[in-house]
Amino acid sequence: MQLEPTSGYEGALLIDGAWVEGEGRQDVVHPYDGSRVGSIALAGREQVVEAIEAAERAQEAADLSAYERYELLSKTADRLEAELESVARLLTSEQGKPLSESKGEVDRAVQTLRLSAEEAKRQFGEYVPMDAQRGFSRDHCFTQHEPLGVVAAITPFNFPINLMVHKVGPALAAGNAVVGKPASNTPLVSLKLFEFLEEACREVGAPTGLVNVVTGSGSTTGDAILEHDAVEAISFTGSTAVGKYLANNSGMKELTLELGGNDPTIIWDDTDIEEAAAQVVGGACSNAGQVCNSVERVIVPEHIEGDVVEALVAAAEELTVGDPFDPETNVASMVDDDQFETVVDIFERTVEAGATVECGGNYGGDLGPRTFEPTVLSGVTPEMPAAKEEVFGPLVPVITVPDFDAAIEEANNTNYGLEAGIFTQDIDRGRRAANEIDAGGVNVNTVSGFRADHMPYGGFKDSGVGKEGIKYAVEHFSRQKLVGFHDGFNA
Repeated sequence: MQLEPTSGYEGALLIDGAWVEGEGRQDVVHPYDGSRVGSIALAGREQVVEAIEAAERAQEAADLSAYERYELLSKTADRLEAELESVARLLTSEQGKPLSESKGEVDRAVQTLRLSAEEAKRQFGEYVPMDAQRGFSRDHCFTQHEPLGVVAAITPFNFPINLMVHKVGPALAAGNAVVGKPASNTPLVSLKLFEFLEEACREVGAPTGLVNVVTGSGSTTGDAILEHDAVEAISFTGSTAVGKYLANNSGMKELTLELGGNDPTIIWDDTDIEEAAAQVVGGACSNAGQVCNSVERVIVPEHIEGDVVEALVAAAEELTVGDPFDPETNVASMVDDDQFETVVDIFERTVEAGATVECGGNYGGDLGPRTFEPTVLSGVTPEMPAAKEEVFGPLVPVITVPDFDAAIEEANNTNYGLEAGIFTQDIDRGRRAANEIDAGGVNVNTVSGFRADHMPYGGFKDSGVGKEGIKYAVEHFSRQKLVGFHDGFNA
């Protein structure tokens, strides 16, 4: 039985333990058919300030033990897991990804919460021997971790619940208070998450205001967060342009910026081409290509271009395009008109520049609004738009190179450096790729899109600064203090 989009979810702002109205409302629509899913409150600047100051008071008053923070996050995970089906429906309703992908994302969010809960119990310091330096005695010194204070979590539309958990979970595990700001076109699953967090806070006896969430204009909320001294850290996932704005205006705040990518995957001639092609197409078309570390460039040696393109076309034609609530659908609509039109523009300019459409190339019309077919492009050169720009759509551009040196050079031919992939059975090629590709992660025998929620994740260059991944985020949301016990004085 095919399900229908959720409707009637009317969201509010969570400020200092109360759900309140904003200065107006904004509808949230289902990307596939434009039906109304619900609405959100539009926070005014003063309400954002109230949320930040409530978080500051709560964090200063909080005295939760490591175990109580573990309980808070575990209880939230239990609630989310119990509501997995309904939350997944809400996610698909507002974001447009296939329901099967939404269920997978909610399940990952449950696991990310549980990983964060466990990490709350692992804030270990270390003994520092003072006599390791000449002239110092064996005084007892050690380090301990302390929370920063208030962490602002700003998330994008493409993974609206798991990316919020990736920020909120480690922040709370480290003992901080949080103010969440989800994307305005996919805010509803974040509001559900904060419902569960607030309930769990009450159960463990956390101070009112430890978790807050505001929705609405990015400029209104973002500037208020940037300018308030109580915000000690900002964790942002989104565009490179906004990330640079935050970096240039954040003063002394701690920043984690997970930004854009133009991620390469190399398919070499010593691998199983059909298997590699299937993974590449999956990595390029998952969530309609709206993934930061999606496969954006496929790099292959010239002499196997025909075989690779044939395998990519076969894999792409296996995918079903359609309604995200249809269980047969693999690729559904993009999140909004702006994202759809950006992909159409990049595609058309690339074809005009001389690329060949091997399969796909259709969009909109009978496929549905904001829907673009998985599309394989051959004859793509490095200066073409689909090779130079972050597409964020289901395009699979194939770039040929004469040798492996050129493949590494082309992989690095970008201002981004998020993730990369390479398929090869040669250990030396794999090692060279790992050492020479300038990216935050290099995956041998899988695609750039590989991510596990506990691994360090974050890029170089214009792809950002800092790392997500539970252990690494907790460290970033903490400060390290040295405590030293020296010889006392006899009275």
